[in-house]
Amino acid sequence: MDESSDRGRILEAAGRRFMEIGISKVTLDEIASDLGMSKKTMYKYFPSKEDLLKNIIHERIKRNGKRFNDIMGSASPFGEKLQDIFAFAGREFSAPSRQFVIDLRRLAPELWAEAEKYRRKTIITNVRSMIEQGKKEGMIREDLESDLFVLVFHSAVQNILTPQMLSEQSFSAVQAFRGILRIIFEGALTESARATIHMTGQFPDEYSIER
Repeated sequence: MDESSDRGRILEAAGRRFMEIGISKVTLDEIASDLGMSKKTMYKYFPSKEDLLKNIIHERIKRNGKRFNDIMGSASPFGEKLQDIFAFAGREFSAPSRQFVIDLRRLAPELWAEAEKYRRKTIITNVRSMIEQGKKEGMIREDLESDLFVLVFHSAVQNILTPQMLSEQSFSAVQAFRGILRIIFEGALTESARATIHMTGQFPDEYSIER
């Protein structure tokens, strides 16, 4: 195995374990054992759990940013981009366990803040762009104030999708995100767009806007 391959295997295995059971319950020794790798090799790439976590978060931000840019940079019509972004975001919200989110916020507040800053920037940039494209294609109401829509959407995501809020509710992060999408976009789409998206199945079932 070359160095890049070993490093990639460690990041993948550790990221999966962190996401599933949280950060505090996982040790570097356990990850090395899972991979059949010596502790010496593990510590060669990542001398501490903190360093490993930092790399995992940065890789995740980088990967997500590329995916969003690929979707937004495509020549796809509004409806297809909407589906692609919502489906991708839904998968990303479902990946981390509640314990991982709680641990990240408690044990690595600077990384939590960095991830939140990225999410805020991504939402503001991409949602505004989506709204403008939707208006041009007749899918979004012309009288919709784009900046206000972005603010409402971002505020809903930021204030509802938090460990504290979700711990007090019966719904999951994915269910909350889907609900936000349905509630907010229901009022933004034109009548013809709602009918088209609903009838052609441009949304996966879990994102369908129910009339």
